[in-house]
Amino acid sequence: MSSNSVDTIFEIILNRRSIRSFTDREIPESALMKILEAGWQAPSAGNRQPVEFILIKDPSIKQKISAQEFVEEAAAVIVVIVNLERTTSRYGDRGEKMYIYHDSGAAVQNMLLMCKALGLGSCWIGAFNDERVSKLLELPEHVLPMAIIPIGYPNEDPEPPRKIPLDKIVHKDRYEETKIKEYLMSLVD
Repeated sequence: MSSNSVDTIFEIILNRRSIRSFTDREIPESALMKILEAGWQAPSAGNRQPVEFILIKDPSIKQKISAQEFVEEAAAVIVVIVNLERTTSRYGDRGEKMYIYHDSGAAVQNMLLMCKALGLGSCWIGAFNDERVSKLLELPEHVLPMAIIPIGYPNEDPEPPRKIPLDKIVHKDRYEETKIKEYLMSLVD
C-alpha cells in the first residue's frame, strides 16, 4: 500500500463526523452498493457472517423507523441486523453477548468510512426502539436490529469532537489508571 493510500485512509478517519442534517439530493445506486459492500467486507468472528442489511428508501418506513427527524430527511437508511443463529451455532452465549456487537460494529464503521470517502454524511444510531424496528421490518425472533444509519449529502459541517489525548488512553504493558484520572480531574478544575 502506498503512503498516499495510508494518508487518504487516515484523512477519511480523521474527518468523518456524525451528520444529522442532509440535503434532498438523491444518492446514486452505485454509491449505496459501495457502502453496503464495505459493510459486507467487514471481519466476523469465525467468519460466521451474521451481519445483514436492510436498505430503506421508502419515506413512510424512514418516518416510522426512528423518533429522530433527521433519519426521515436522509436519502437512504441502512438498518444493520444480525442473525443470531449464525453466530450462536458455533459460539453459544459468547456469540450472542459479544461477537454480534464486534461483527456489527466493524460493519458499521466500514460503512461510515465509505460514506465519507464518497462525500456522503452518515450517523451511527444505536438508541432506538428495538421492538418497534423489529416489528416494522418484520424481523424473525433470531434476527436483531443493531444499528440505524441515515445517509445523505451533508447539509452541515460539524466541528471535530473533543478527544481525550492519545497519550492518556494508551497504556504500556499494564493499565495505568492514574494518568486518565489526572487528566479528567484537570477538566473539572
